[in-house]
Amino acid sequence: MYNIQKAVSRLDYAPKLKEIEITDIQKGLGVFIPKPDKPVSFAALKTTLKNAGYVLDSADLTVSGTLTKSDTGWTITVPVSKQSIALAGPNLDKALAGASEGSTIELTGEWKTVGSGVSAHEVLSPVPNKASARSSKEQLFGAWFEQARLLSCEDEDSMERVPRAVPTEAAALAPIRVTSPGLTVYKGGAFTPRLYLIKQSLGPLEVHRQVVNLSLSYTPSPRVQLEVEAPFSRTSYDNDITSGSGFGIGNVTGWAKYRFFRKVKTYGDQQAAVRFGLELPTGKKDPPTQAQIDVPAFVRQQLTPINGGLSPHFDVAYSQAGGRIIFGGNAEGIVRTERDGFRMGHELRINTDLEYVLLPRDYQKPGGELFTILETTFVYRGTGRLDGLSVPGSTATEYYLAPGLQYAARPRFVIEGSFQFPVVRNTGPMTLRTNRNLLLGVKYLF
Repeated sequence: MYNIQKAVSRLDYAPKLKEIEITDIQKGLGVFIPKPDKPVSFAALKTTLKNAGYVLDSADLTVSGTLTKSDTGWTITVPVSKQSIALAGPNLDKALAGASEGSTIELTGEWKTVGSGVSAHEVLSPVPNKASARSSKEQLFGAWFEQARLLSCEDEDSMERVPRAVPTEAAALAPIRVTSPGLTVYKGGAFTPRLYLIKQSLGPLEVHRQVVNLSLSYTPSPRVQLEVEAPFSRTSYDNDITSGSGFGIGNVTGWAKYRFFRKVKTYGDQQAAVRFGLELPTGKKDPPTQAQIDVPAFVRQQLTPINGGLSPHFDVAYSQAGGRIIFGGNAEGIVRTERDGFRMGHELRINTDLEYVLLPRDYQKPGGELFTILETTFVYRGTGRLDGLSVPGSTATEYYLAPGLQYAARPRFVIEGSFQFPVVRNTGPMTLRTNRNLLLGVKYLF
């Protein structure tokens, strides 16, 4: 819902973002008090929300002002902004009963913009028994949104899912390891630092990695997201004879995601996206020497933070949500090039994601969502190369499970973690085997 608030805050007549309140998550009800000196526009509100990926079904407006009558009918004029709002509808006579021209009156009703261009004007159709929740000096807005997928941010997205049991901006942020087709906040983004604690082995050789991955994303449109990732890695190794460690930056990767499909329905949605990445040869490339660790050269190269040089990535992702259950998956291909004669094999990765919204059971306002997540990863890695020659025994076929939790402590702040472990490992004698991978991270939407 943070994406709704941020979208509305861009209107000329909207207050600051923190003053826009989401009052009912399940129905998509929001309320705010417009700036008193700015004219309001239902059409502008609807367009702004549409650009952010939401459909504004209806809106109510409570307005206080001076009642006037002309040949075209009754209007109410707001004193500060001087905006005149036409009055119409079958309940008008009843709403104006006892009122006279020039009197001050407060009315609540269905709000629309009629006409376009210079002829556009606001119309209020009073609704019986709709009492104002504010004083007569305030204007009130309430609306029902049919939300497209939110935290993916997932945006039309987002922060990201549709109104379901918990249609929050944080929901779009799930999954953890699997690529989401959702986007982060429209005309905003997310900062995601993550810590990976990885243990690998190969015979007597044990390798421990601590990787900090910093990700920054920005969503300039309802269909496009840009992202950059920078990993920093510390690697320690021990083969019962010698040991050592090293630290360095890994390859920086730039990403562009395009969401090409989306189908929204009440309490559910479907969406798909493609993502293109380019891994740059920025990482530390120098491996330990044979004097430091007596293992084959191709294995020593794997103790650096990189898997090769300039490498394009291609990724296609799909997800669907219904009620409290979300399912998704992605397939990614990586074409690796050599750097100083070394590269791991080209990769194919297939991931799945199953989520369940565990808490809260009675959902009214954003914040406090707890997602239980089960992700799977299948990896096929082809033959690697060293000094221009193929390396026998460097292929791998692996399958992993990764249960996890994601907690939206606040609508803009998420804590997450998952533990990945192998189910199938068919790796060659020249390839490090991953024994476990613990991920801890946070996400902050802006």
